Amino acid sequence: MKTVLAFGVFDLLHPGHLAFLRAAKKKGDRLIIAVTPDIRVKKEKGAPPFFGERERAAMVAAVRWVDRAVVGDRGRRWTLVRRLRPDVICVGYDQRIDHPSFLAQIATMPKKPRLIRLPAMRPSRYASSRIKIEVHRRLAKRRAAVS
Repeated sequence: MKTVLAFGVFDLLHPGHLAFLRAAKKKGDRLIIAVTPDIRVKKEKGAPPFFGERERAAMVAAVRWVDRAVVGDRGRRWTLVRRLRPDVICVGYDQRIDHPSFLAQIATMPKKPRLIRLPAMRPSRYASSRIKIEVHRRLAKRRAAVS
């Protein structure tokens, strides 16, 4: 059985996420998703996610292509990868797989997973950050119309 591991924040689940999950599932038999922990989202993006890590994991787990969703590592980043020993690691179009530290970690693994970058599905429309901006814009417009 070929295990695929993919990572992501998955805040405000949208059609771009669904396309990513479907494409990742096609790369193997079992798809495990590691949802980025709240503390890491805040550190990397400067703000906490709208939904907490457990809520995001539950939403992702409910998607039919996902066999299991877990909250990713809070401390040492490679603990989960080493424990799950995936055959394939899928990353999104906006994630780096050529970073030296990433490649160095892969090189130390006894079973080296295949790395696959999956294409984006309309990133100009389906990006959580853009969706949040558009929601704020529309709410501001409604508030102005009511005032």
